[in-house]
Amino acid sequence: MSRLEQQADKTATVESEPHQRPASTPVQRSAGRFSTHVAWTFATRVVMIASSVGASIIVARWLGAEGLGALAVLNVTVAVALQIGSAGLPSANTYFIARDKSRLSSVCANALIFALLAGGALACGVIVLAKLRPSVFGNIPVELITIAAISIPFQLILLLGLNVFLGLNLIVRFNTLDVAAQTLTLVNAVIALLILGAGLRMLVALNVAASVLMGLLIIWLIGRMLREMSGVQPIRPDAALFKRMAHYGIKFHIAVVAAMLIFRADLLIVNHFRGATEAGVYAVATQVAMMLMLLPGVVGTLLLPRIASEQDARGQMTMRVTRHTAFVMFLICLAAAPASFALPLVYGAAFADASWQLLILLPGIYLVGIESVLVQHFSSLGLPRAIPLFWLVTLLLNVALNLAFVPMFGARAAAAASSICYALIFVLVAGYFRAQTGNHFSTMLLLRGDELRELFALARTRGRFASR
Repeated sequence: MSRLEQQADKTATVESEPHQRPASTPVQRSAGRFSTHVAWTFATRVVMIASSVGASIIVARWLGAEGLGALAVLNVTVAVALQIGSAGLPSANTYFIARDKSRLSSVCANALIFALLAGGALACGVIVLAKLRPSVFGNIPVELITIAAISIPFQLILLLGLNVFLGLNLIVRFNTLDVAAQTLTLVNAVIALLILGAGLRMLVALNVAASVLMGLLIIWLIGRMLREMSGVQPIRPDAALFKRMAHYGIKFHIAVVAAMLIFRADLLIVNHFRGATEAGVYAVATQVAMMLMLLPGVVGTLLLPRIASEQDARGQMTMRVTRHTAFVMFLICLAAAPASFALPLVYGAAFADASWQLLILLPGIYLVGIESVLVQHFSSLGLPRAIPLFWLVTLLLNVALNLAFVPMFGARAAAAASSICYALIFVLVAGYFRAQTGNHFSTMLLLRGDELRELFALARTRGRFASR
């Protein structure tokens, strides 16, 4: 192991293992650390959601629906630019660093150059589009769009940098920076609107300033980390490595974009054929569905660097985590079924059908949640072309089903189409996993007796601790 790898492992250990338990086995310690990382990352995501909701409430109260809508358009514009322009490189950062930490300096150099060039090009593209086709952005002034676009390179630096820390298994740092960036949006709303009494322009400017600050902080933190790691060569880009990163990233990107379209395009189809009212009801059901998939998303995010570093061709670690995820997701979906009937109480009687739409979505949510963890095995092995191909096939089926049945049957048909397609991608990935590893479906999905006993023992321990 190189000195760079030793230093990175030492740093990760300091962050993730403040208290050792000598009596536990290495497998138990590893599983314990992973579950702790999942719990903290999930909690971080909840805080980020709360910050986002809090900021939107403040904006809605002080700037009204028009101001909130304008801010949402600006945020979506930047988010779409980042989603399209990142080209899967954030995940490539995680994968290549986890596989070989000696590449760290070259990966970081490649990522920084890419962020500045691609981010700058994306920002210029958004500004030019706003000036040439202002109707695309509605009535939002070009000046506001220009200000918001300035943040794109720095947000791309933040995104790429976070995945560097993820690849090094520095989960505390990863979560701290992630939640800090999101919390600043709430702080900015308080400062701009409540304290200064300013308007949307000031809020957007503060958000951009926060993005610049976070981007520069990421550069400083990574630069300091590289300087502290003895034996690190001068930071230089590596064109050959970047070509490999881009190849991996594009395959990953195809799957991500296809998944995003499957999760979102049906709402647009419902709106087109059935109107805004039915689309609004379906939006509530899909929003709850996305929240239910938050946990497996977190698990998958943290699992990739772990198994990429271990290079486990048989997928033993992946199956262990998948079994636990399947069990927990079953409990979550089981609880969500009766809870779905509370949606009309929260949103109003007009949203009564959201309960039935969510019930239709639940089987698919359960299966795609499992798939999002299981597929990390292939992500850790370089992502075979079959995986993005599976997503493209599923996307085509999803669009076809929605176009065929939504005009006549409405949002319930969209929910059914989504559930069917979620099940399809699960079957394709699980079947491919079985074919490649030789493991049975029961080994992938069903908890073993000792694992169940460990879960029950953990639950009893937590219960006794909570009662004190």
